[in-house]
Order: sequence, then C-alpha cells, then structure tokens
Amino acid sequence: MNAILGEKLGMTQVFDDQARVVPVTVIKAGPCQVVQVKEPDSDGYAAIQLAFGDVRAKQVNKPMAGHYAKAGVEPARHLVEVRVDDPSQYKVGQQILLADVLAKGGMADVTGLSKGKGFQGVMRRHGFEGQGNAHGNHKKHRAPGSIGACATPARVFKGMRMAGRMGGDQTTILNLQIVEVDAEHNLLLLRGAVPGANGSMVLIREAVKA
Repeated sequence: MNAILGEKLGMTQVFDDQARVVPVTVIKAGPCQVVQVKEPDSDGYAAIQLAFGDVRAKQVNKPMAGHYAKAGVEPARHLVEVRVDDPSQYKVGQQILLADVLAKGGMADVTGLSKGKGFQGVMRRHGFEGQGNAHGNHKKHRAPGSIGACATPARVFKGMRMAGRMGGDQTTILNLQIVEVDAEHNLLLLRGAVPGANGSMVLIREAVKA
C-alpha cells in the first residue's frame, strides 16, 4: 500500500540533529479501513476504497449508509478510491495504518483542497503587474487592460486570464520530506506546507518522482 488518508492539524517546528529549525506540517494519518476492493475482472481496474474520519450515523445518507453496511464497516466522513497494483492483497474491513505506508526519511506527495480565497482580481489571481500609477491613470491601476480585439474576432478567447474565483482547487505538493512518523499516535510530520486549511482531509502517497 502506498497511500493513506489524513487530517491536516497545522504547522509547527522541530529541531534536527544539527539544531536547525525545520518547519513541519502535522497530519493525523489513519487508521483507514478498506470498504471495497475493485478487481480488473469484475470492475475493469484495480483499486481499493479507503474510509477515514469519524462521523455520526445520521450525517450519512442512505445510499452511503448501505454501502458501509454491506462492507460491515462503520460509516466514515471521507471515502477515497486509490489505485493499487495487486488488489488480492487487501480485503474488506482491513485496517491500513500509518506505519504500513510511510517511513521516516522518505519522501511523500500530498494532495488536498487548497484554501478558498473568494473572488480575486488579476493581480492576485494571475500575478499581473497592474497599470501605471502616473497622473494619466484614473482609478484603473489594478484593471487587467485590454481583453480582446475589435470586429475580428469580436469576442473574448476562452482561457483568457481574468478576475474570478480563486482557490478551492485540488492541489498536489510533490517530494515533501518525512521528518517523523509517530506510529503510536498516528501522527506524520512533513517538512514544509501542504495544501488545505487546518482540519481538512489530505491524501498522502509515496513520492512518485523522488
């Protein structure tokens, strides 16, 4: 198994062997339970479904409650499907622990939902320089400028970088160093920042490009 679900708790700092400060993100990773095993013969691909997080039974709708009941697993807040090479190694109800997936000193990729920042202008959203600040500019300092031509093509091209909703996108940070793995408390310390707000769900995998 090369992936596990976790909850981002926040950031702190630790000291390495040479007394240097190392900024780390603390993640409560696992334990996760296998809810379903998908095999190429029956489903067309190999994957397993992992459940993570406590939730009250009344907060789960009837289709999902039936899905968990069929597997004999308690309902969870998050359910994520992860591709695997050999699904025969897993069975429904199996528990996946942090120590089974990651080890200290390795590298990890973290996927999460970035913080939502609402409606933003082009300077913050795309890094535009903005217009001149001289006397000739009348309250247009942060405007994008021209966005299209005249009669030809008489429209704005798709993909034009303009103001709009920013954040709230699935983001993956590659090659984060695993500073510490606390298997007893299911805590994972990664060097650097990971996407998402505190309390949000993240998916941690073994680094694919390390």
